[in-house]
Amino acid sequence: MPTTTRSPTCTHFPPASRWPTCMEMENTRNFWLSLSPQLVVGDLGSAGHDMKLKVYQGTGLLSENALPDLPASVVAFLMEQHEPRTPAVAVASGPFIYVYKNLRPYFKFTLPPLEINPLEEGVWEQAKEDQADPLVLKEMLEEIREKSVVPLSVKSLMFLALDPPEMDSFLDQHKLLPLKRQTVITCMATLKKNMVDEDAISCLVIGMESAEILVLDPEAFTVLAKMVLPSVPAFLDVTGQFDVEYRLTVACRNGCIYVLRRDSKRPKYCIELSSHSVGLIWVQKNIVTACSDETLRAYTQKGKKLWTVQLPAPPTALSLMDQKSRGFQAVLVALANVEVHVYRDKNLVDIIQTQDVVTSICFGRYGREDNTLVMTTKGGGLIVKILKRTATFDGGNIFVGAPVAQSIKLSLPKKTQLYVDQTLRERESGVAMHQVFQRDLNRIRLTAARAYAQVLECNQAPVSESLQEPLKMNAVVQGMGPTFKVILHLQNASATRAIIGLLINFEYDENFYSVERPFFKAPMLVPGLNYPLSTFVECLSDKAISDVIKVFVLREGLRDPLLSVHINMPVSEGLVMSG
Repeated sequence: MPTTTRSPTCTHFPPASRWPTCMEMENTRNFWLSLSPQLVVGDLGSAGHDMKLKVYQGTGLLSENALPDLPASVVAFLMEQHEPRTPAVAVASGPFIYVYKNLRPYFKFTLPPLEINPLEEGVWEQAKEDQADPLVLKEMLEEIREKSVVPLSVKSLMFLALDPPEMDSFLDQHKLLPLKRQTVITCMATLKKNMVDEDAISCLVIGMESAEILVLDPEAFTVLAKMVLPSVPAFLDVTGQFDVEYRLTVACRNGCIYVLRRDSKRPKYCIELSSHSVGLIWVQKNIVTACSDETLRAYTQKGKKLWTVQLPAPPTALSLMDQKSRGFQAVLVALANVEVHVYRDKNLVDIIQTQDVVTSICFGRYGREDNTLVMTTKGGGLIVKILKRTATFDGGNIFVGAPVAQSIKLSLPKKTQLYVDQTLRERESGVAMHQVFQRDLNRIRLTAARAYAQVLECNQAPVSESLQEPLKMNAVVQGMGPTFKVILHLQNASATRAIIGLLINFEYDENFYSVERPFFKAPMLVPGLNYPLSTFVECLSDKAISDVIKVFVLREGLRDPLLSVHINMPVSEGLVMSG
């Protein structure tokens, strides 16, 4: 959403190859929609003042209406089935939805008030009866704000922000006024009521600062459904029909995307993003979002990631490009480097250059043109581009398709008679071959299970399975020979208990090796520390052969070792070179 910007310009932008027509109109910002020959724009004004709802026809300003607050969203929808079927315009601004018919004010809907904290009501009742002075009232409200789950009302928050000299006058003016907690609208979309036709009536779907979603009836403006979210919604996209089946996809401020279905009060699926979402759209049956970490991501309806595209600059806006005449759908991504990228799936098919950063973007019918691109810029400009009727997005230098290597045919060898005979054998004896394979596989599994059971039974593993004395040990051999240094790394895996009274024993062939300390006592093992225990081993054989040395960790009074390590000694290179 753009903030206060500089004065707009009226420069003619050079068109892209596929977008020949380009116009710019001034004094427009952020929100718009197309009512066939008209374009409705929500102007954010300057510094929170002079907010207007402007209507353009062609390139000229047709009318404008003043707005009391900043517009959050603008949508067009059909309220009734009576002829003539003229769509209405809904403008979300603060806690209100202003509905316009025939470009004139028609109805104002106010969001239902939120629940008031009963403790807060009791405190203000005491203030009404002059039973609490301002300082005591402030202490009680601060205590309620810290401990209560329900937030305070605006009146209480304003009172807590005052200095002590200003509290008396504030109480005299506001203590008799009723308490109100009012939320505001953060995003809005439309949902077809019971048909998918373009001229079917639609419900309004609104996201609120209170982390809730409301679905409103288009005729009576009653609440048809209410859903609760874990965080405040920022972007909203809807698919389906309210009376049949629908899905609400919501990107929230906590960096997650939630998917809600019909009759679900809470989200059914959750997609955790690596950064906050900048936009959210449905493309066919997939969810596409642009994130602030310069990525474009696609997910399935259940939250499984399909692909990720790295963008060259931070994204500023996102929209769907739906060319219905050709069945072509793409994603429009506005970037901070004054470019608009067009992606089909994860493939870049076009780049549109602009002279200012695009802050909002939309594609659809405008006037007699079915494929019109409308963009608003950071400097307050409105850009309108018309897609050529002969434009295609099937190729180009920037198209990222399959690798070239996939189109190269492999030089496969010719089929030999042995290959043919083997194929016939597999066809005729397929069942018998499968049974033999399964039998051999089960034998391997049985042999492995027996060996593993024997290792555990004889404590031949380098990790102790004992819960009372959990130990880990690994060995390192250093040197080229004939003298080697063997370092044993012994570790106590217990969380709190130290281990004492352990013995280290080496078992080896005395014809091949001589160990300096074949038997010694280990020190007390403190949990979490690694104890290196070293000794020297000398190779006695003058032949280029090696053997295995077994190391056992023993406990005094026990017959079986706690754990063991088998060291495959290297060949003594000193003896080999001397020979």
